[in-house]
Amino acid sequence: MEARAARMTDAFLVGLDLREYLRFGNSLSEAFEKLEIRVNTLEDNYLEWHPSSYPFHGMLKLFFYREVTGDSYRELSNHHELASACGLDRIPDKSALSRTWRNRFDDATREFVKRGAHLLVKNIHDFGPSVAEVRPKHEVIDSEERGSEKSGSGEKQEATFNDKQIFRTTRLAREHCFTPFDSGRADNSSYDDSRFFELQTFMGMVGCGTAQGAARFQYRRGKEYGPHGDTHLRSVKQFDPESLLDGFDTATDQLLSVTESKVSFRRPVTVALDITTVPYFGDVEGMSMVSGTKDGDGRAFKFATLSIVGQNVPLVLAVEPVRESSAWDDNPPNRIHSVVRRLVRQAKEHVPIEMVLCDREFDSMRVFQTLSNLGVDYLIPKRITSSEHKAIEQMERDGQEVAVESASVHVEQGSHAMQFLYVPSTKSDGTTVFGTNARVTPDEAEAFCRRYSSRWQIENEYKSIKHDFLAKTSSKDYRVRLFYFVFAVLLYNIWRLTDFLLKAAAEGEMDYAPVITAGECVELVSSALLPPD
Repeated sequence: MEARAARMTDAFLVGLDLREYLRFGNSLSEAFEKLEIRVNTLEDNYLEWHPSSYPFHGMLKLFFYREVTGDSYRELSNHHELASACGLDRIPDKSALSRTWRNRFDDATREFVKRGAHLLVKNIHDFGPSVAEVRPKHEVIDSEERGSEKSGSGEKQEATFNDKQIFRTTRLAREHCFTPFDSGRADNSSYDDSRFFELQTFMGMVGCGTAQGAARFQYRRGKEYGPHGDTHLRSVKQFDPESLLDGFDTATDQLLSVTESKVSFRRPVTVALDITTVPYFGDVEGMSMVSGTKDGDGRAFKFATLSIVGQNVPLVLAVEPVRESSAWDDNPPNRIHSVVRRLVRQAKEHVPIEMVLCDREFDSMRVFQTLSNLGVDYLIPKRITSSEHKAIEQMERDGQEVAVESASVHVEQGSHAMQFLYVPSTKSDGTTVFGTNARVTPDEAEAFCRRYSSRWQIENEYKSIKHDFLAKTSSKDYRVRLFYFVFAVLLYNIWRLTDFLLKAAAEGEMDYAPVITAGECVELVSSALLPPD
């Protein structure tokens, strides 16, 4: 089962790689020339002494192309220009193509080709870019339905999971999330830490406060099993912020280890960095961790996160509390680049980072230089000032839609060359300006900036964390506030890991859209807090 999951994930990544090359303006044949297919999960049925002169990797590419375009063997044999793109000396004739598909490729390899190619076809038609050679979407859907009808049951097979499977998987995820945390309480305490984690999980998932959550939990598990609300709060305060964040870091490492042990993991990763707020309505005197909000009237606790976005498992890799200067405290001015540095350094302990996406709140020369010093590429929209307005006006006079302007950063932390990319806005008729340290030509700029669209995932992430997993509290103690937020992030990661592990074991097509929603996870995990079978 795990071998098939790894094979299907490799097929999925081939489709994603091809679409990425196409998004950057490459033709289909150019995309195939750049493509590298992972073959460690596939077997070549032709032994080394077999007289075939065509390399296995090249033939895989060629059949991927055929499945994407829907070409017949006759049509494919006439595409002589594909030989170089696929790493072949020449294109095989019809009979060699037929023998390869029937004899050289086993069932697993044929499924690999179809799954990856069909995923690409559906993504191209659903999300673009337009590629003339790609076959109609209905052809691959109809083909899959016919294949399902030929299965042993005669019915379309879907990835379905019973409660027992989900409970077991969820408990596995919880084990990897919660074991790194230690409150330091005495061994002879009435309750071990796991009881408090279970109560906090229940509170977050049913969306209630400490007192009500503890009472409801005791009703489910018995008064002797669950701690009282006051006892729970005293235990939470045992977790000082530093040890809590260290525990989160260890849990993150364990989650990624589980992910990589199950299927392939796409490296390096694209990450999104942002700051979210949790409203606070009490007295602000002596509340140094409470900050003002953008509207000027609100008050909130602020937390910065760094998350994997794009086509990998969407996990939160790092969390940092944000401490800002406010009228009611003596905090120093906000140094957002220091928050960025801590988040990226922590995340790089777990995965290599290719690109960091931030919103305009991070448009700062110090942030640019911090990311450059950390050895990562960045893509950050820039605030439009008078100099950008002048450049846009000049573009309009010259009839240009896209422009690239060279620039440089010089701050006390160092200096580096960068560029400002002027591209058509995706939200209006105007122009958007991005800052990046990647080398981008005017022809590449618009396609390059489309990568920023991956950042929307972090907004959905915050909605799930705060609406599905964050327990309610009116406590003024920051230790409680930080614990509740970090635990909500852990529950979010449990959801994403549970969903991922279920799909890794599924018989259906590997797809990174959730098969289990946050709401379903809430219901099922809450139920899973009953005594295990």
